[in-house]
Amino acid sequence: MPSTALQERAAKLRGEIHTHNHRYYVLQSPSISDGEYDVLLRELYHLEGQYPDLIRPDSPTQRVGGQLSERFEKVSHLETILSLSNANGADETRAWFERIVRLHDFVGSASFVVEPKIDGLTVVLHYQEGVFVRGATRGNGEVGEDITNNLRTLHTLPLCVPTDSEGVQTAPQLLVVRGEAFIPSQAFTTWNDRLAAQGMRTYVNARNAASGALRQLDPKLTASRPIELLCYEVIVATDGFAAVSQWDSLAYLRSMGFPVADISRKFSSLDRAISYCEQWFERRDTLDYEIDGMVIKIDDLKLYSALGVVGKDPRGAVAFKFPAQEVTTTLREIGVNVGRTGVLTPYAVLHPVEVRGVTIKQATLHNFDFVSEKDIRVGDRVIIKRAGDVIPYVIGPLVNVRTGNEHRFEPPRICPSCAQMVTQPEGEISIYCINAACPAQRSRNLEHFASRATLEIDGFGDKLAAQLVQAGLVTDVADIFLLTEAQLMELEGFAEKRVRSLLMSIEAAKHQPLQRLLSAFGIRGVGAVASRALAERFGSLAALAQASPDQLQQIDGIGPSIATAVSEWFVRPGNQEVLRKLRL
Repeated sequence: MPSTALQERAAKLRGEIHTHNHRYYVLQSPSISDGEYDVLLRELYHLEGQYPDLIRPDSPTQRVGGQLSERFEKVSHLETILSLSNANGADETRAWFERIVRLHDFVGSASFVVEPKIDGLTVVLHYQEGVFVRGATRGNGEVGEDITNNLRTLHTLPLCVPTDSEGVQTAPQLLVVRGEAFIPSQAFTTWNDRLAAQGMRTYVNARNAASGALRQLDPKLTASRPIELLCYEVIVATDGFAAVSQWDSLAYLRSMGFPVADISRKFSSLDRAISYCEQWFERRDTLDYEIDGMVIKIDDLKLYSALGVVGKDPRGAVAFKFPAQEVTTTLREIGVNVGRTGVLTPYAVLHPVEVRGVTIKQATLHNFDFVSEKDIRVGDRVIIKRAGDVIPYVIGPLVNVRTGNEHRFEPPRICPSCAQMVTQPEGEISIYCINAACPAQRSRNLEHFASRATLEIDGFGDKLAAQLVQAGLVTDVADIFLLTEAQLMELEGFAEKRVRSLLMSIEAAKHQPLQRLLSAFGIRGVGAVASRALAERFGSLAALAQASPDQLQQIDGIGPSIATAVSEWFVRPGNQEVLRKLRL
């Protein structure tokens, strides 16, 4: 058994790390640097490695997930996890309120809490004496599936409460909380782009991606996906919880360390609550998560309970649904884009249609497997969705209105940009153009190489990349550093001031760290995280170029596919020429 001093040190480390996790992931206000945080976490890993008896279910080291499951066990909820009735707009919301006013004398003077209706996966979280012990899906409201190990991997989920190690509040012996798991919009787009670049299956929307990720039998897969959590209801609290209103419940959840939506508000009248809902219909795109409405709740918990339930819907709450962001139109043709890694991606050319004030002429079709699985045909009437700033996408065809004039789409056998044969690696869903001289790839590679996320060359966007390729001034990314003032002055839209500004930015890019240069190369599967790991391990491109796939796989986070991609990148003649030009 470890000594008392070691037990106390482990407990102190757990508390400090929980606090810093909460401040970083939930409050987004870190109080220490990443390096200082890593020192604490490494010390805890070391202690637990030497003394396994120190490991507790609420230890931050357990976020990596447990062992792979053969299946999910069923979980009976302690209380029915209710759904919500819908109200489409202000009139139906007022009709809901008029109905419940007739049921109880005090409803007429009630106040209301308005919360976002997050388009995610409902989860039910169990804590015993402050420690997270079980998490489940909603299921049918009575029985869900045990996804405890997967939920442990969520950084926004507190493994123990209260989270703040300096707090004096104590947790109830049993606490059951309801929340919504989701993938933030920006993180979803980034993750989907990474999957596409690796030739893997992409997801149609963030909700399906979050649901699928939390129902993985291997928790390590869940841990690799950018899932977050927002909580909004105390279902059971055996002691220590004295809230009498929903507004107090939200405050209580925050005080215990749970993430709570910061746009929730309390109102003294239904008209003000409705007005707030209508404001968020116009502003929904400013959120980093998808909502399909707002939820209006009677604030008084005793009154809320007294109103009872209709079916599985509480009378004391209603979902103020937003108008659909979906429309139908005709799919005129299917085009194909070529990405910077050579991936061919289909897109829909549509009969122009308006979605929330924006005219949509094109929409993504994700990948060729999606087109085949959904049996999407040229000439089909299709459903289009536009959510936030996300590129509009095709949901599927309206099969029952087909006329017989539609025709199936066959994936291309040659690249639409360079007319060379394409290939589909075994086990991948993506089709690639492997011609290094492909104009479409060259232009997109230049754009990526100079982007803000890589070498940060100001003023170097997609239009300039296309201009340089078309003018024959660049054949690869290294040629960017060989551009002269005289060459740029010949391009349309360039004057002396713009040329000098661009050349200064190109010069500054020469001094970016190795990890940014690695990320800029666009090696398949090598993003910011992998680039940092490779740079830290090898220190130079020369050393990295000599590394074998086996050596690369010894680095944490570098698997066989990335190791192979890195190794193959360095042996390609075209890439060796890039390195020669860069004199690295």
